Amino acid sequence: MTGANMNGQQVLVLPEGSTRMIGRDAQRTNIAVAYAVASAVRTTLGPKGMDKMLVSDLGDIVITNDGATILEEMNLEHPAGKLMVEVAKAQDKEVGDGTTTAAAIAGELLKNAGDLLDQNIHASTIVKGYKTAADKAAEFLGKVGEKVSLADKQTLVKIAEVSLGSKSAGVGSSKSHLAKLVVDAIGMVADERDGTIDVDIEQIKIEKKEGGNTDDTALIKGILVDKEVVHTGMPKEVKDAKVALIDTALEIEKPETDTKIEITSPDQLTAFLKQEEDMLRGMVEKVAASGANVVFCQKGIDDVAQHFLAKRGIAAVRRVKKSDMEKLARATGAKIITSLDDISKGDLGYAGVVEEKKIGGEAMVFVKDCKNPKSVTIFVRGGSEHVVNEAERAIKDSIGAVTSAVEDGMYVWGGGSVEMELAEKLRAYAREIGGREQLAVEAFARALEVIPKTLAESAGMDAIDTLVSLRAKHNEGNKFMGVDVHTGKINDMNKLGVIEPLKVKRQAISSASEAAEMILRIDDVIASKGRSKMPPGGMPGGEMGGMGGME
Repeated sequence: MTGANMNGQQVLVLPEGSTRMIGRDAQRTNIAVAYAVASAVRTTLGPKGMDKMLVSDLGDIVITNDGATILEEMNLEHPAGKLMVEVAKAQDKEVGDGTTTAAAIAGELLKNAGDLLDQNIHASTIVKGYKTAADKAAEFLGKVGEKVSLADKQTLVKIAEVSLGSKSAGVGSSKSHLAKLVVDAIGMVADERDGTIDVDIEQIKIEKKEGGNTDDTALIKGILVDKEVVHTGMPKEVKDAKVALIDTALEIEKPETDTKIEITSPDQLTAFLKQEEDMLRGMVEKVAASGANVVFCQKGIDDVAQHFLAKRGIAAVRRVKKSDMEKLARATGAKIITSLDDISKGDLGYAGVVEEKKIGGEAMVFVKDCKNPKSVTIFVRGGSEHVVNEAERAIKDSIGAVTSAVEDGMYVWGGGSVEMELAEKLRAYAREIGGREQLAVEAFARALEVIPKTLAESAGMDAIDTLVSLRAKHNEGNKFMGVDVHTGKINDMNKLGVIEPLKVKRQAISSASEAAEMILRIDDVIASKGRSKMPPGGMPGGEMGGMGGME
């Protein structure tokens, strides 16, 4: 790229090989890329949505219909495409579900904006209209939502089922079983503070193992540790377990500096070895004196210490991860001990059963039947690695959906019914405001209809007929009418029990709107190639300065 100074002399602004798109061309390209990315994930929406197979450079295969996973694995190069990935990531982090919805709405908002730009409506006007529409949509959502609480298990199970039902066939068929597990798990780890409910989803550990089928997935009222009992002489099952969590090594520490011990007789050697043994015996005695019969150690356990522990009938597991130690503390009520001198009966936790089981040829330790566990484990099973991985993603999404409903305390109806209702309300609002912004608000309303339209398409229905019928029903005041993908007709979502968290919808609309507004504001894309090589007989072309290059 070259420019001219006041004397008409050419000045190099960007290095050779840099590309630049200006004005309408930049907008067209960005919109086309973002819409293409949205279209790629859009077909995965709903219970009848299709799956995507993603193959990495190394040949690793991922089969999924989770929007965030697809966009992350797609390895996009174009900057506008990367912005769409950010939308899905933000949705996933904030509410854990609704990533496909967010990406689909963002793509449709941009497509409709492209049509308005072709009618010579300025991008700033469209952005302002979209912002107004997004704020109004959030306001209308608050009015159409219904209340839900942690005690209303039936409603929460329906929310979990809807989230799970949109996943692949292997997971969707077990949705009732998995939904109950998710709701029970959240009920156990939820904390109520000052009338608000706080759910730390980090306390729901998900362990997975191939084998069996998804119906074998179980909720453990405690923690599953992917380790084995260290010594064959230790008990493999301990009932009424008194659990000690130790964050110090049960072995003789080696000195940090180089040391030398001079031994001149066999007696001295024997005494030295005996002293080491006595020190290890003393450590074990301190543990045994506290009344512990199960030990989880974050560091190592010496072979001699293992022998003494086995002699005292204490089961021990070593090198347990720090995150697992913290979860064990919350599940059993034990305190993590950093010095054996301070260990006492009051520091121990309780578990109904601690047992080692072999699952798929690997030993695992189950700490279960805890009294009031504030940390639990969902143990996911499935016929193959791909099924287990997809089940894990589905359960995480479902945990996100139910947590959003519990924390926000509101839900709305699914099947595209709430989007149709918002679209109708936004059209009425657009007629009130008038002016050019009215066109942007109407475009926003049309974009929301992409959800029922996509659900209809994936169920083999006629998308246009479905939208027309739904508009007519919502005009008459039937706000529950949505797409019933199982019968291929429009139906009352309230009667069918198809409900979703209000927070997921609100976040999807705001994320999509913000991404669309950001992309629409761009009228100049400058792609810098970085430092060019030394041109013959001249200075090297530096990186673009002051204009913010894009790799």
